[in-house]
Amino acid sequence: MPLQYPFSAVLGCEADALDDMGLALVLTTIAPEIGGVLVRGEKGTAKSTAVRALAAVLPPVTVYAGDRFSIDPGNPAATSPDGPFAADAEVLARPVRLVELPVGATEDRVLGSLHLERALSQGKVEYEPGLLARAHRGILYVDEVNLLHDHLVDLLLDAAAMGQVTVERDGVSVEHAARFVLIGTMNPEEGELRPQLLDRFGLTVEVSAPRDPTQRADVVRRRMAYDAEPVAFTDRYRALDRLLTERIESARDHLAKVRLGDAALLKIAEICAAFDVDGLRADIVTARTAVAHAAWEGRDEVSRADIRRAALLSLPHRRRRNPFDAPGLDEDLLDQLLGDELPPEPPDVPASDGSGPDADGGPSGPAGDLSPGDSDASLGPESREDSGPRDRPLGPESSEDSGPSEPGMHLPDAPQRSGADAATGTVVSASAAYRPKLLTVQGLGDGAAGRRSRALARSGRRTGATRGTNGSLHLVETLLAAAGQQPGRKQAGGRVELRTEDLRVAVREGREANLVLFCVDASGSMAARKRMGQVKTAILSLLMDAYRRRDKVGLVTFRGGGAELVLPPTHSVEIAAARLDQLAAGGRTPLEAGLLEAATVLRRERLRDPRLRPLLVVVTDGRATDGADAMARSMRAAEHVAGLRVTTVVIDSEVGPLRLGLARRLAEVLRAEHLPVAEVSAEALTGVVGTRKVVA
Repeated sequence: MPLQYPFSAVLGCEADALDDMGLALVLTTIAPEIGGVLVRGEKGTAKSTAVRALAAVLPPVTVYAGDRFSIDPGNPAATSPDGPFAADAEVLARPVRLVELPVGATEDRVLGSLHLERALSQGKVEYEPGLLARAHRGILYVDEVNLLHDHLVDLLLDAAAMGQVTVERDGVSVEHAARFVLIGTMNPEEGELRPQLLDRFGLTVEVSAPRDPTQRADVVRRRMAYDAEPVAFTDRYRALDRLLTERIESARDHLAKVRLGDAALLKIAEICAAFDVDGLRADIVTARTAVAHAAWEGRDEVSRADIRRAALLSLPHRRRRNPFDAPGLDEDLLDQLLGDELPPEPPDVPASDGSGPDADGGPSGPAGDLSPGDSDASLGPESREDSGPRDRPLGPESSEDSGPSEPGMHLPDAPQRSGADAATGTVVSASAAYRPKLLTVQGLGDGAAGRRSRALARSGRRTGATRGTNGSLHLVETLLAAAGQQPGRKQAGGRVELRTEDLRVAVREGREANLVLFCVDASGSMAARKRMGQVKTAILSLLMDAYRRRDKVGLVTFRGGGAELVLPPTHSVEIAAARLDQLAAGGRTPLEAGLLEAATVLRRERLRDPRLRPLLVVVTDGRATDGADAMARSMRAAEHVAGLRVTTVVIDSEVGPLRLGLARRLAEVLRAEHLPVAEVSAEALTGVVGTRKVVA
């Protein structure tokens, strides 16, 4: 096993000069009740390397020998499915585990399940612990956490809320503790994080590559030195890592001695209220982080500096904002709220307990029982954060239709920006988005889990069984398959003899994510302010819907002399919304070019990921004005697109009493659903929602 890159080498600094990422990781290990860390940043910024190196600098934990669930021998209330343990049971000290949760993991692997080998070979019903059991009292790390399937997100939310896991399946009934530090890394360009999971992260930091050539050269120099002589390189940083370990251990011991005075607590509440965060979790996490920071600095009382640093780490992703808003926390406002120093403690009012919020998980009062796992705190929408990334040295690179919006999600108001430019055309902003009609891909797919189209899935409604070993065992079908083969097999003691070919796994039907490719007419016929505004609002609403359903989106526009792939397919709906806002209208209508460009994108994406089924959304009034035979060429292009057998929807942007019906004709050739732009809204389709009107 290769040596782990040293934590102090990743940070490129000593303990007294930790950057935001290093400090956030350290603080959440000093006080795990903070709730973990989300690290956001562009690719190649050592996010994964830093997290993997963190476990090596943490103090070891004590466990019972042979206990697969790692309960604390010093906690008399802790119970393990492998227990009970005798008073003289052997106790071991082992390093903190870093358990990685793959984004494609199955539910069985995460929760644990029946030990299949022993069930088949010995006839025993035995529970095989999953990843959550291994992560207890350690670190659960999810790389690319924003791409985590929804059913795994639900499991993490339940475990984070309860601090334990209950498994009732396959004849197994087990309950065990699952308290861990949750750390996730993500690249925002690949899509945002589900709001409920985002709020579970206590702290967030954003990292970027340094722009200083000297710092970049230092990073490369360290990386090359490590590659050349990993043992010598690791030894060189061993002393710094040991100092970090000792300081973390000292801060943990000092944590209970830190006083969080009433003045400091009121200041935290004032800051959270001023930044208009949802719920009370922000107040609790900020208080706990300030206490942990004071312990890290060796102070006996929370200071202004502790509160400021805590707010910068805990508040940005909890601010009430729209999913498409720009990130950031107003540091000037924060400094104004903090003032020069904290007011003195009133002599007749005792300070709160030194560990910050009380033992029940919060400040006294109506919300005093709110704990890190309570579900009634903010479910605010995804956010970026902080006042912008800080330059830092790098280490080595390592359903059905939803309601009007998700809990805590605020549909965006369009930026007030419109105008005209002779060269670029007219730019008109969208209005407030609405809940659109559910558009789905026809048939049954087998793509990645999502919320749009019907698909075979690892979770969902069980519809049958098939031969194999990859998936959830269908015990009844397995026994039925084996029963017919028993006459030709030797049976011992009357027991059923099972073989690999007898195994049957459940076939389940759920929902998948899709590629939603927009092909938008941005020509002069769309330039009328009311029409373009209506079209942009419809597209923005569909983008919001794609955001909720975990889809990949792309944007093709056509106007003037041709078509352009404005946004290659991406999971970042934020980028798509920004490109939509900048979209100008004007010039001729090269409908043929737009359709052919869309066909090219669809073919290319099919080669990249055959399981990702596309939904083509063509937004046009059906006109084609780029030549004498423009309409004929456009219809031939439509026939070509229809030959790809892609589910297509034509959103007809033609409005007014006099209509030519060209978009309906286009839908006929494309064998697509024809949907007037006024009917994109689900509310406009009373009694029609969920139906499909395919023009034959």
